[in-house]
Amino acid sequence: MKLSDLVSMLTVGAPPVRFLGYDGSSFGPADAPITLELANERGLRYLATAPGDLGLARAYVSGDLLLRGAHPGDPYEALKLLGDWRLRRPSPRELSTLLGELGWRNALPPAPPPQESLPRWRRSLEGLRHSRNRDAHAIGKHYDVSNEFYAYVLGPSMAYTCAVFPKPDASLEEAQEEKFDLVARKLGLERGMRLLDVGCGWGGMALHAAKHYGVSVVGVTLSQQQAAWGAAAAEAAGLGDQVQILHRDYRDAPGEPGSYDAVSSIGLMEHVGLHNYPSYFALLKDKLRDGGRLLNHCITRADNKQKATPGHFIDRYVFPDGELTGSGRIISEAQDAGFEVRHEENLREHYALTLTQWNANLVRNWDACVAEVGEATARVWGLYMAGSRLGFEQNGIQLHQVLAVKVAADGDASFPLRPTWGS
Repeated sequence: MKLSDLVSMLTVGAPPVRFLGYDGSSFGPADAPITLELANERGLRYLATAPGDLGLARAYVSGDLLLRGAHPGDPYEALKLLGDWRLRRPSPRELSTLLGELGWRNALPPAPPPQESLPRWRRSLEGLRHSRNRDAHAIGKHYDVSNEFYAYVLGPSMAYTCAVFPKPDASLEEAQEEKFDLVARKLGLERGMRLLDVGCGWGGMALHAAKHYGVSVVGVTLSQQQAAWGAAAAEAAGLGDQVQILHRDYRDAPGEPGSYDAVSSIGLMEHVGLHNYPSYFALLKDKLRDGGRLLNHCITRADNKQKATPGHFIDRYVFPDGELTGSGRIISEAQDAGFEVRHEENLREHYALTLTQWNANLVRNWDACVAEVGEATARVWGLYMAGSRLGFEQNGIQLHQVLAVKVAADGDASFPLRPTWGS
């Protein structure tokens, strides 16, 4: 039996791409703009033993499945063409046929690429989900890849969250600057205020708030490399006396109750865990003075009914233990913690534009990125950013900013009658 027959046996629907096997066989339209080339037997074993996105990801990341007609730093067009095309799990009879061709010694799946994290049930050895130890390990897995690699992909802003594009053709740096400024305006920052930035990343929001609004900022991140970069950037900008970037869990953020005028949380909540939402909002509310504001900026589901856990590829290769929910649940949890929600905004299209720019940076700096982290890791980032772009474009995922205030006992929210941030 030809290899193309084996793979076509597992294909759901007509393939929109051309397939080439390592034995020279092929199937699919000859004029397809994208060709999938299975380079070796290990790749076939990945596809056969882990069907769906995980098997495809393993073969692609390892270099056993080659994508012709698209750059590995931006496989967006290929993913868009593939759409919902998937390989299904073989029936017992088909599995017997596959094993007869491959040999029974190959019945077990090959070892996954080293970039893959353990499945969730095996991560229990690192502690309960979203315990401090396990969160530290998960954050390190994603964010401590290499500051240099992220600089190539993210550009000078070192902002790894959705930008806000004042116009569709704005540069990435203009859009990230606008995002930070929008957050500052929504928080009503003024000179002399004190801001807590939880999940501060490389310190972009902290530096913007200190430089342009004259506030003092404490930023916390679980990534050691981010904290080191952010602290050095604050010193280099002459803001070391205004900005503290600390390597610690958001649950250990410094400050007595009521000691902050504002809290920004940009891209942290995806890592918090749904069962921690009540304590997350309670902690941030406790840090704020009466009338203080919280701006929560995070990726969300398009509704409140879907499973919180992502697909296997995202969970194993990109954001271990990440969880998403709809904006409705986030607003409900904030309200149940005692916040008054004053504004909500969906920036879904902006994240698609942001990811387009990140993919373009990865393509532009591909050789340097591969030299820094290896081709397999660079492939992971290209694949996940292009796939995420599709998700935002097609409304599979969204990005919501929720602005809430800690209301005083007499009902005073210290809030204007209408928004003052230009929307």
